[in-house]
Amino acid sequence: MPETPRNLPTDLRGIGNLTVDAIAGITDIVESLHQTIAGFAGMLSAGNRQRTKGITGLAYRNVRTVSQGVGNGLDAVLDRLSTRIGQHPSHHAREAMLAALNGVIGDHLAERRNPLAIAMQFRRDGQPLTRQALSEMIRQSGGKLAIMVHGSCMNDLQWRRNGHDHGAALAKDLGLTPLYVHYNTGRHISQNGRALSDLFEELIEWSPEPPELFIVAHSMGGLVCRSACHCATTAGRKWLLHLRKIVFLGTPHHGAMLEKGGNIVTRIMEISPYSAPFARLGKIRSAGITDMRYGNVSDADWQGIDRFDGSGDARTFMPLPEGVDCYTIAATAAKTPDKLRDGLIGDGLVTVDSALGRHQNPDYTLQFPHSHQWIARSMGHMALLHDPAVYGTIRKWLQS
Repeated sequence: MPETPRNLPTDLRGIGNLTVDAIAGITDIVESLHQTIAGFAGMLSAGNRQRTKGITGLAYRNVRTVSQGVGNGLDAVLDRLSTRIGQHPSHHAREAMLAALNGVIGDHLAERRNPLAIAMQFRRDGQPLTRQALSEMIRQSGGKLAIMVHGSCMNDLQWRRNGHDHGAALAKDLGLTPLYVHYNTGRHISQNGRALSDLFEELIEWSPEPPELFIVAHSMGGLVCRSACHCATTAGRKWLLHLRKIVFLGTPHHGAMLEKGGNIVTRIMEISPYSAPFARLGKIRSAGITDMRYGNVSDADWQGIDRFDGSGDARTFMPLPEGVDCYTIAATAAKTPDKLRDGLIGDGLVTVDSALGRHQNPDYTLQFPHSHQWIARSMGHMALLHDPAVYGTIRKWLQS
């Protein structure tokens, strides 16, 4: 399999920038704790989050200044080194590391224009696809494309698990040409949705003939696809007219329990001024991850709102896209229907109700026809990527 080119100095510069940011963040935590202890704050008071003063404040400012200076110097050296070393092949371990890093702090990487931030693009075998390559693939496929959209902290190469790849299998069995989306899962879901909508529109413009699009989306990827459909509807994009079907695999349409639990822990830590500085560590979670608390898919779901606030679900309901056949698969560890395990554990990350679009408020329930739903039992979240029964269901739905 061809490997993605990488530039060692660029990687090092990205890591260097991230290290400088980490030093600054840790310095803020230590200074905040120092100020709290120095002020003898009460155990349950709000604490003092101002900067320290005098010699102590000067010391903390010097740490920030020196670390930033080192980072700037490292950038200059690596820029010169980059032209000498050139490109080197990437590998799956690096790709997996970058995907996980982007999933956790990808919003920060993008905001700081860190070289480690992943740009949204179509790839095949881990290689970015040019306009010419895409046009040729569409021509050879007869215009039938299976768009594979991965989940949080993952990348396009990770569709292959245990020797199986849903995209490759669909190409063999149904003649659908797979295109793999690669993106930064740490950005807001609505930001990725808008970027994906733009990418689809370019695909239509580059196509030598009108294509038919079939999407298979895993986990967060399903939310990104729903957001892209919403963007296309409001902006009058042409690509949505070419979308035939979407299959959602373990998508947290109404949120993921793990992120809800993480938010509760962070809020508990903020009660005391002595633990509050460390609560910032819990807030390292990216915008993409916090969007999965309730399944945010539009800008209005997060703009002007503290994403770590515990005020509850403030989403504007967004239905499934009109004129598109939508299917969904939920997984659960339970062998037989079990209200507790299906409702609280599900596949380990997403509950059955969330994956099937069900909500305690009927107005929020997504209208998947009963025949477009399936529950995979005795199965975890990642097994949705390789289980034979899951693939058989996807194939049946896409060929019908």
